[in-house]
Amino acid sequence: MSLTPYTGAWTRSEAAHLLRRTLFGPTHQQISSIANMSMNDAVNQLLTIASVNPPLAYDAGETMVPQGQTWINALYPSNPNSNQLCEMARVKSLTAWLMQNMNYQGMDISQKMFFFWHNHFGAAFSSDARATYTYLELLRTSGLGNVKQLVKDVTLDPAMLLFLNGNTNSVQHPNENYSRELLELFTIGKGDQIAAGDYSNYTELDVASGSKILSGYVVQGIRSSTLTAAQTLFLNPLHDTSAKTLSYHFGNATVANAGAQEYANYIDIIFQQPQVATFICTELYRFFVNYDLTNDVETNIIPALAQTMIANNYDILPVLQELFTSQHFYDVALLGSIIRSPLETVFSMLNSTETQINVNLATDYNIYLNIYYAAANMGLDFINPASVAGWEAFYLSPSFSRLWINSTTIKFRFDLATGLFVFGIPINGYTLKVDTIPFLNNLSLPSSADAVIDDICELFIAKPVDVATHDDLVNILTNNLPNFEWTLQYNEYLNNPNNPTFVDPVRYRVQLVLDRVFKMPQYQMI
Repeated sequence: MSLTPYTGAWTRSEAAHLLRRTLFGPTHQQISSIANMSMNDAVNQLLTIASVNPPLAYDAGETMVPQGQTWINALYPSNPNSNQLCEMARVKSLTAWLMQNMNYQGMDISQKMFFFWHNHFGAAFSSDARATYTYLELLRTSGLGNVKQLVKDVTLDPAMLLFLNGNTNSVQHPNENYSRELLELFTIGKGDQIAAGDYSNYTELDVASGSKILSGYVVQGIRSSTLTAAQTLFLNPLHDTSAKTLSYHFGNATVANAGAQEYANYIDIIFQQPQVATFICTELYRFFVNYDLTNDVETNIIPALAQTMIANNYDILPVLQELFTSQHFYDVALLGSIIRSPLETVFSMLNSTETQINVNLATDYNIYLNIYYAAANMGLDFINPASVAGWEAFYLSPSFSRLWINSTTIKFRFDLATGLFVFGIPINGYTLKVDTIPFLNNLSLPSSADAVIDDICELFIAKPVDVATHDDLVNILTNNLPNFEWTLQYNEYLNNPNNPTFVDPVRYRVQLVLDRVFKMPQYQMI
């Protein structure tokens, strides 16, 4: 097994697999578009970062900007009660906006890469929505850029300084929180403990020296009524100006005092270690390919990806290009090897049925808040990762993505499907229910029961379904009538597209099929 370029047939099957792994649910048209390109063109199109509009004010607690305008650079009220209400309003706006971006994803990897980096760095919501927005946008816009630069930028980001107490780390009162996570979780990774305080890739000396190197930063402007953004400041009197010595894992390097530039010099030293590329490429592999690292993968795949990352000075784009165009990525044994996360579950139901929320600003954001809460009920509170290590499903061996499923969360998945496709979900006076008619009309041959089921399975089920499963879904669609009856029924609807007598039965049959699909074990895998 190797990263030899894929030279097999480029069909809808390969295109669908690529999109299931890189989008929050592809549409039938997106699969068709990708399948009609060459593999290299398809991958290049996906590996882009789209621009997005900022979150907007919509809640009555926002009193500093008009409804419908953004608050990302707005002041906070000086009155404490109004300040708190304003923060709550902005948190709701930001949370809804994050879900809206996933629903309105284009045909690019930006939202999935954002998810990857948000899990990697694992910072929870700060006490200032503006700071959190800036931090999250850093992750999103840098998702395909240089990893070394991203680590440097995250290190001084106000939200991260607040989250891991970097803003209280000083020569007088050292704080090792960020220094430890920088090594253990963000760059080189914690290996086996081979001696007291020695974790194969770094030691406690490195943690202590790192905290001295990273000292001297403070954050100002949190929920300020006079400053339009949270800001990171370097204060030399708070910085440890001594020379810092690192362990033998870093060649016993000495980091001289360099004031505000010292942190960057230290990160450059960390990134001189090949293990950094191995650690990050392992996370990429588990996120996009498979959590199961076989001996073959650890011997041939991860080292090759790491070498590509090092050869490109830690740019991530060439690594993903190599991975997504490799023979290995399209190995049929990897189809359906990862259990969908709650976000992939929610948004595949919406995005792949071409359901985008578009009522009015307040209603849209309230709907997206409820979608957010649905994902949280299934185990993924997106704005607040489970820990600084991210969600356990991405790192906890041996279960990994199987941790998304238990007796409670599977019921939420099933209830969500039934709510969206059968009964509707009431939200603040609006009923959220997927209209399956536009979805049906955009399939390859809506008048053919077999073709409809083939297209639905292609969208939602990673592995080919057996004949019995296919026939069972056809029978749901046709209500156990001969297939030609579906053709007649669909054509009657086409001839009477505004008559509920003909429209509603067609819509209902497709709703029942999708409800069944979303409760199948095969659907839970991508």
